[in-house]
Amino acid sequence: MPFSSFRSLFFIVCSLFLLWISRKALRNPRCHGFYRFFAFEGILFLVLYNHPFWFIDVFAPRQVVSWLLLAASIFFVGQGLYMLRKVGGSQARAGVPENFAFENTATLVTGGIYRYVRHPMYGSLLLLIWGAFFKHLSMPGLLVVVVTTVLLLIVGLIEEKENLAFFGPVYLEYRKTTKMFLPFLF
Repeated sequence: MPFSSFRSLFFIVCSLFLLWISRKALRNPRCHGFYRFFAFEGILFLVLYNHPFWFIDVFAPRQVVSWLLLAASIFFVGQGLYMLRKVGGSQARAGVPENFAFENTATLVTGGIYRYVRHPMYGSLLLLIWGAFFKHLSMPGLLVVVVTTVLLLIVGLIEEKENLAFFGPVYLEYRKTTKMFLPFLF
């Protein structure tokens, strides 16, 4: 399904915004923010691509799965941001000047949702992209959701290295007791 003029314009405007806030990260392919930009683009594309189907047959099984994934996505990001603000503090990191301020926590956060997953924000994005995909199952959508999932995995793996370098052995121990993105699964 081709994008309408409005959705195309909205995609361009949002992409320019993402480009602006990711400008530092896009200069450094070794930082997690570089790949996160492309994951954001994939999410934006799929949300807009499937937008016409969001409220069609809302009680169909795929729609119910979609709404559950989207609700979980909101929970993950809300809990993640809350715990970062409540416990994490902030400390500039010379090794990753591309990071947003809220990413540079001074304290390793291991409570709340972080007790179960190390990267709830990326888990939220995974839930979001798969929730958007289930709105309308299609081959182009499947391609975008798989590529974006791989990009988010790369983002998480790079951030793991950054966190290990900053927090040291404490982070290594934390990794042994938690999943990366989704509690009890992955």
